[in-house]
Amino acid sequence: MQSQDIHKIGFIGLGTMGQHMAANLCRAGFDLIVYDVRTEAVQAAVRQGARAADSVGAVGRQSDIVISMLPNTPDVESIVLGERGLAHNPPAQRVIIDMSTISPAAVRTVASALAAQDIDFLDAPVSGGPVGAENAALTIMVGGARDAFDRILTVLRALGTTITHVGESGAGQTLKLCNQLVCGINIQAICEAFALARASGLDLNVLRDVLMGGSAGSWMLDKLGPGMIARDTRAGFRIDLMLKDLKLVQELAFGLSVPLPATSLVTSQYLDARGHGEGGNGNQALFTVYDRMANQSLPG
Repeated sequence: MQSQDIHKIGFIGLGTMGQHMAANLCRAGFDLIVYDVRTEAVQAAVRQGARAADSVGAVGRQSDIVISMLPNTPDVESIVLGERGLAHNPPAQRVIIDMSTISPAAVRTVASALAAQDIDFLDAPVSGGPVGAENAALTIMVGGARDAFDRILTVLRALGTTITHVGESGAGQTLKLCNQLVCGINIQAICEAFALARASGLDLNVLRDVLMGGSAGSWMLDKLGPGMIARDTRAGFRIDLMLKDLKLVQELAFGLSVPLPATSLVTSQYLDARGHGEGGNGNQALFTVYDRMANQSLPG
């Protein structure tokens, strides 16, 4: 079965990332059937050209394949293995693609349960944030059966620009957690540099421009640096979601006896932010922790 035979795509989860991804699938010409617990999110997708379903099961029954983009592991387990989930209402081509960031161990459990019913489950988490989702420029890392990946590749090309099959079931999530480890530590490093430069009286915009031209340049410094300088806490990817990902990193590392000292430190700093009621702020707002530590609450 080839990917060009896929016409009807079910999409479950229309949050910050999912809403953009759904819109791109509509623009690519797919017949999109959507579901979300928030009626307003479904209505917004319908205005983009999607069709609404009234349940997870209805999405499965009406689709060739189904994509999910959800906040956490239990959400994915529920929509797939729940009493009225996709395992009981599989899509016609028997492929489910989860693009959330969840536990690799849970992925393997779900994939095994579905394989017993001849249903392929691909873990396909993404990197690139809301901007990448909006511009269909996501990096997508896919674990699971290679033949299932080949069948749905055309669909993923409507969502991203770097799409890689990285291994067996759970490998996509493991790679994504490595990505989140690097992102968290990178944001921490930028916050530290900005705190030190601010205390020294440097212009942070000049600092950022210089760093971007050298070996310290990074995607985080480029995309999130301006917001950090302006102390803009508005959410794209929320602190609470980064904490969820860092917890998954720590659980994976604990099970494999791999020490991650820098990850442990940045996790504690994200916990500090949430402890101050800042879990709904954007990921870049880790700088508020440094503002408190360095007593740098005034613009600078």
